[in-house]
Amino acid sequence: MTNHRHAGQRDVRLAERFEAERQHLRAVAYRMLGSVTEADDVVQQAWLRLRRSDEAQVQNLRAWLTTVVARLCLDELRSRKSRREELVGLQLPEPVISAPDAENPEQQALLADSVGMAMLVVLDTLSPPERLAFVLHDVFGVPFEEIAPIVGRSSATTRQLASRARRRVRGARAKPSTSDMKRMRMVVDAFFAAARAGDFDALVATLDPDVVVRGEIGQLRVVETRGAHEAASQALMFRRLAPGARSALVSGEPGVVVFADGRPFAVMAFTVAADRITEIYVLGNPDRLQQMDFSVLDS
Repeated sequence: MTNHRHAGQRDVRLAERFEAERQHLRAVAYRMLGSVTEADDVVQQAWLRLRRSDEAQVQNLRAWLTTVVARLCLDELRSRKSRREELVGLQLPEPVISAPDAENPEQQALLADSVGMAMLVVLDTLSPPERLAFVLHDVFGVPFEEIAPIVGRSSATTRQLASRARRRVRGARAKPSTSDMKRMRMVVDAFFAAARAGDFDALVATLDPDVVVRGEIGQLRVVETRGAHEAASQALMFRRLAPGARSALVSGEPGVVVFADGRPFAVMAFTVAADRITEIYVLGNPDRLQQMDFSVLDS
């Protein structure tokens, strides 16, 4: 009886310590995997490993758990890369959906130093060791000496991995300021106003001439198109869906969730520069949408 009581007390104490680190671990895993669903799975696996461990041997719980999560993410990225080599095309990252003016501490923690959709897409082009080295060091400040054993490289080589990744990521947007967010929202709203009105010229006016549209619609992999006229033509094709667009923050930046017959039909994320839309991401895979949480838009 005493042993059971002590075991129960240990589990409660350990769970409390783990919960204090959960938001940090989700943020690490999300940037590594670009998927909230997969990030939560990895964090749960980390908890199970902690329960099986000898906590007396763990001097720094956050560092220990971060290492466990990083290793699990690296395994998942390598497995994903192998699976993708058997498929045609890629998937878009899974965005985090928030209400436009929401004050949600959990989501704010997940999106602190927001990577946004553009950044997530670039991160998906990195090799798994490059992504891990960049995310752990540049985003979370983990020393290269602690990252090196995870990727199985020397500290010098790990530093080079992060440097290569940094060059690739350099062009992706950082988290926009409040004033930038307002201007971006105005441009996105103008895009949908023009779509609802069927105004081709007004649509083109919101778009950069070299705008890139990446769409994952139905069961198809990502299809990419370029050019303002092509993007405007596509928007008019789906004009009937424009009234179902609800404003949202998509991975920390202005976007929309499009509803049809009361159900999510697509998530759209936008990259805006110089008051023009330069990139549009359309996630319309019903299987993936079904796994996402849209309840924050109901509050």
